[in-house]
Formats: sequence, C-alpha cells, structure tokens
Amino acid sequence: MTTTGYCRYRQAIPVGRGGGRLDIDTNFGLRKAYLPQGSRHYSPVGQPTAQEVMIDVISGGPTTVFLIGAHTNFAIFLMTNPHLKKNVEHIYFMGGGISAGNTTGCCPRNASSSCQPQLCGDPGNLFTDYASNPYAEYNVFGDPFAAYQVIHSGIPVTIIPLDATNTIPTTRPFYKMLEQNQKTYEAQYIFMSLKMLHDTWFDNQFFTGYYMWDSFMAAVASSIMSKPGNSNGVNDIAKMEFMNITLVTSDKPYGISDGSNPLFDGRKVPKFRLKKGGVHSGHVQERLRDPFCIADNGKGKGKCKDGYTMETTSPEGVRVLVATEAKPSKDPRSLLDKEFFLSFLEVINCPQHSGKFNFTTQFPHYKEVYYQPDFALKMHGKPVIFDMDMSAGDFLALLYLLKVPTEVLDIKAILVTPTGWASAATIDVVYDLLHMMGRDDIPVGLGDVFAMNQTDPIYSVVGDCKYIKAIPHGSGGLIDSDTLYGLARYLPRSPRRYTTENSPEFGAPRETDHPELRQPSALDVWKNITKTIDPGIKITILTNGPLTTLAKIILSAKNSSSLIQDVYIVGGHINHGSTDRGNIFTIPSNDHAEFNMFLDPLAAKIVFDSNIEIKLIPLNVQRKVSSFPHILEKLSQRKRTPEVEFTQRLLSQLHHLQKEHPGYKHMVKIAIKMKHGLLQKHLAIFFDIALCLATGYIPGGDTWCRCHGGRLFPSRSNHESSANKSFCTGSRINRWENGNR
Repeated sequence: MTTTGYCRYRQAIPVGRGGGRLDIDTNFGLRKAYLPQGSRHYSPVGQPTAQEVMIDVISGGPTTVFLIGAHTNFAIFLMTNPHLKKNVEHIYFMGGGISAGNTTGCCPRNASSSCQPQLCGDPGNLFTDYASNPYAEYNVFGDPFAAYQVIHSGIPVTIIPLDATNTIPTTRPFYKMLEQNQKTYEAQYIFMSLKMLHDTWFDNQFFTGYYMWDSFMAAVASSIMSKPGNSNGVNDIAKMEFMNITLVTSDKPYGISDGSNPLFDGRKVPKFRLKKGGVHSGHVQERLRDPFCIADNGKGKGKCKDGYTMETTSPEGVRVLVATEAKPSKDPRSLLDKEFFLSFLEVINCPQHSGKFNFTTQFPHYKEVYYQPDFALKMHGKPVIFDMDMSAGDFLALLYLLKVPTEVLDIKAILVTPTGWASAATIDVVYDLLHMMGRDDIPVGLGDVFAMNQTDPIYSVVGDCKYIKAIPHGSGGLIDSDTLYGLARYLPRSPRRYTTENSPEFGAPRETDHPELRQPSALDVWKNITKTIDPGIKITILTNGPLTTLAKIILSAKNSSSLIQDVYIVGGHINHGSTDRGNIFTIPSNDHAEFNMFLDPLAAKIVFDSNIEIKLIPLNVQRKVSSFPHILEKLSQRKRTPEVEFTQRLLSQLHHLQKEHPGYKHMVKIAIKMKHGLLQKHLAIFFDIALCLATGYIPGGDTWCRCHGGRLFPSRSNHESSANKSFCTGSRINRWENGNR
C-alpha cells in the first residue's frame, strides 16, 4: 500500500486541539461558518493528483513555484520529470532556519530562576521535539530529503526562512488596524482567524509569538516578481542576501548502518543510487525523543539536525537568495513598524479580485435553525450511546439508528473516536447528518485523538502512530472517510460544528466570544448523560470502531462500569481455522487481527477485562452479510426518502470504485465495516441501514459471541455450561498487543 507508512516526521505536528491538525482542518471552526460552497469538490478517482496538475501547468511554459509546506510533491515532480525542469523559472519557499535566534520559549527578563528556556536562540521551531532537534523548521522537517532535492535541483531558489519571519511578530497595532479595516470578505475571514488564534493562544505572548509566515513569503515573492529582470531580489518587504546553503537529511557519522535510514539500510544498492558514505547516509531521526538525538539525558542541546537549512562553505552548498529580515516601514509616522503590514492591509482590502460572497450572502435565505423533535408524549426505549470512528459504514449505521422508533431506542449521545478511519475534523459530517435527520438535540462528544499509551510523555498534543499507520491515507482511507467519498458535501450544513470556542472553566487560557459553542469531549458528554438520566437506568453502548473512548469511560470513574447495561462491539476476529484470516490488509505480516481491535488493542484489553456484559459481532459474522449488488437492488425498491437516496448514492459509489478501479480493490475488506447488524429479542440494534433495508437481519447471526466477566461463549446456547466457556484471559489476551483476538 503506497498510501500507508510510518509517521517519522509527521508525528512532530500536533494532531488534535490546541492548534493541531484538527484546528487547522476546520480553521478553528470558522471554515464551515463563513466560507461559501463552490461547485468543485473532492471526488474519488476524479480528483486530479498534485503530479497531474504540475505536469499540466509546467508543460505549458515558464512557471514560478511557491512552496509553503513540505516539499514532497514538488520533489517527486522534479525527480520523475527532469525534462520539465527547464520550464521552472524560479522557486520561492517559506521554511528553514539558517541562523535564526528563535524568540519562542525564551524566559522573560523578570522571570524566576526556575524558568527553563526551550527553543530560545535555536535556529529551528520544532517545539514538540526541541530536545532532540533544535535546528529543524516544520516545513522542511516534514520531508528533509525532498527539500534537499528542491534546493539542489539547479533551479534558482529564494528562501524566506525563520530568520526573516521572526522579525514580523503579529503586533498589537497591526491587529487593531486589521480589525478596523475589513472591506472585503477575505479581510473579514483573515481577521476572524487571527482573532480566534489570539483568543485561544496558549499564553499571553500572542503579539510576540505568532508570525504570519506564509503571508510574508507571498508578499516578498510578489514584490520581487513585480520588478522585471530582478535577479538580485530587490523588493519592498524584506532585506535579501545570497548564501551558500545545503539541507541536512541525516546525521553524522555518515556511512553507518543502524537501521534508521531507509535509503541505505538493508539495500545492496542505495535508493535513488545515492552515494555510500555521502551526506544522506547517516543516522536519520526516527521519532520524537530519538535516543540517538538526546544529549546529556535530555539536559543538553539536541544533536540531530535533520531538516536543518544550513549555511556552508563546502562544495555541497548551493547559492540561493535568502530573506534575512523584514524591512521597516517607509513612513516613520506610521503606527505599523514594518512595510509588510502596510502592504498586507492594502492588498487584502483591495476591491480588485476580491471575494464574491461568504456563506450567508451566497445563500441569503439560509437560517441557522436547530431541529429538536418533541418526544414529551412518547415512551422512551432503551437509552443508547453510539460510539463511532466515522467510517462510511458508521454513518449508514447512524442513519438506521435514527430511524428506529424512540420507543425502542432512545439515542442519548454520539461519541466519535478519531483513532480509526477518519480524522477528528470529520465530526462536522456527524453534525450535518444529524441536522438532515432533524436531530440537533443529540449531543456529540469528541474522543481522544491517540490510542492508549500512544501520546508523547512530554507533549500530549503529539504522539506515535504505531497502530493508525495501518489506515491508508489515499484510496479507501482517510481522505475518502473524511469526505464520505466526496458525498459529505451534499449534506445540509448544520448550525453545529467543531469550534475552538472555550472558557477557563474547561481549561482554556481565556474566554472566547461564544464559550457556549464549545465542543464537548466524549467524557464531558458521558458525565452529563449519567448525571441527567433517571436513577437506576443503565445505558447500552454501541461501538463501531476502536475501543479508545469506551476504555476512557471505564477508567474515568470507579462506578462507570456499573452505569452500563451492556456493550455491543463490532470487531475482533475469532479464528476458526488456519485459513480464517483477519482484515489488516495493509500489514501482510499480521494474518489474525481485525482493524477495530488492532487500532487500539490496549483499550480493547481494558474493555474486555472489565465486568461489563459484552455482545461481540466478530469478523466472521460480518462477512456473512449480503453483497453490494443485493443491497443496492433492495434499496432501489424502497421509498425515496433523503436518507435512502444518500445511502444508495454512497453504496453505489463504493461498489463502482471496488469494481472498476485497481486502487480500490481492497474495498471488499473495508466494505465489511459497513455490513453488519443484530436483532435481539427486546432490543432492535442494527449497525447498517443498507442491511436493514435489504434483509432485516444477518444470516447466521446466532454465531456471534457474548462476553461477560472475562468469558466468551456462543450466544446460541441457552445455558452457560462449563463446556461452552472459554476465557478471554491468559494466552489469548497476551496476543492482543498485536490486535489479535
């Protein structure tokens, strides 16, 4: 699988809240609240790749390239299309740190002796792992070998490194002037974003600690390009200087073989025919807190330099143009001290090429209406909480559960567990689907973004990807789950969404404008449900993904298990023979594991070691469910409700991809997650609307197992004789670390 792999560099980026990928993916909750909805969107197979776009554009003639992230895509382009290099006139990239003295992490002048400086004075900004690598900058560290290929491509390069961007902190006067000058939609959106950043900043140093890195690069490049024949980089925004630069991709001593370097270790011929003993042949930083990189038990300066944009006098150096600092304002009377700030305000408020509308002006009749059904005169059935990892099948399961009469199932909450097939930002799709079904009354809690024991011991916002690395990023993986295979866009836009709005009551540094919109955690929702439910009533939990959230609930309080009636778990693989395999298709060496158990085996152990009564729907039962064609045929015979149309469209998309496109052949194994269900005597619990509409039951469903008190036995038995019991503990449980049941 080319879209799976370890997160050697990516793990340094925070994943969840607090400025991590969740906040970036949603732009702190502002993206759905403000941006309009265009006609273009992601579609499996139909979405052009980055390589296709670059080949098409650069083949057309002379092109200038801007790079404001990791250099992976462009490096691949250069290495696979050397004949098109001649069409790339210039490369501008924001990133790297040459001799920058990082001001982040410095102790204030009046600080006590207990203050320990962190990144202070270092050239890099890798704040999550400065003890290992104080030299790297995030954009370059994201793929150091790719950045090396770009710098050494022979194409003229201009770098806007931390040396320059560190001289433009977002000052208070600039912030105030932007607040007062929002004449375009883009100016409004930028200020909203900056304000949310300011309001949620981790300390009181926003005006000295936040920099407009990418915007500064765009301003410098635009100013240089506006002056024809400008080979020396003359511009109005930054001071420039030519330097000899190289990019560090591995650490000395070179030529060693310690298992860390995938370009050399275990290969007779180095990858890309690299030189043995050359600059790429040393130790490559493997992970956060790499022992090779730690000096003096963590008390000294980190030794690793992977991703360091280093000035050098050696033949390895390449002459590049470097921005060294921001130029002061030309007007000495201006409240803004840098010319960049004046230019930025002028450009984003310019009426030419301005935005046409935001969401509310695009749809002037749109109103944020919260739909809440009136169940006051109805009997309430079993109280249920649905725990989902937001795969495509989970959304179909949710649709079915919402259709079950409330007299049978009373859905109290949805918990999302982002340690499985979708990223945390997909919680917005859950809100949209609930809105479509008129159930804006159901609370949605966000679970932890890391599996048990995968968070970094120093910075909990980052961690390892030991298990989730098995999830593909591409075909049938995260991108397809996050977008519901391109169909999430067709759901109505809910007034509820993920947001970073918060208050000190819940650990925030300060109160934002609308703390009442705060995204609750899964534990927040669980605690609220258990406080408000009638005494003596217990809750049934349905889990359709990794057991991370359920394990956290069990560990959250001594009486948590006593509040749970029972748990239905989709997952696990009970091996019935040598040919009976699991479904971890991305890890060929693991024949036995099932994804939901594998993605957090320690959480699964906590759940199965508890005294909760468990109904298990293992892999062999899921595999007995009807095929795509049969389900689609049954769906076509049903009444055309919005949910049936959405289900049919999604399943048709999946069936087409699996049947027609090689990159989706493994979908037959992913589809199993979508085809499962149960019908018990007193509780109609189905995990898939498509299965319900097609057959109404699972053939052979009486083979699933029930686990109670650490014991597994077939549910078809009406008695619990010792002959029918097998224990979850012992040798079986010891194999759970590998996801095996």
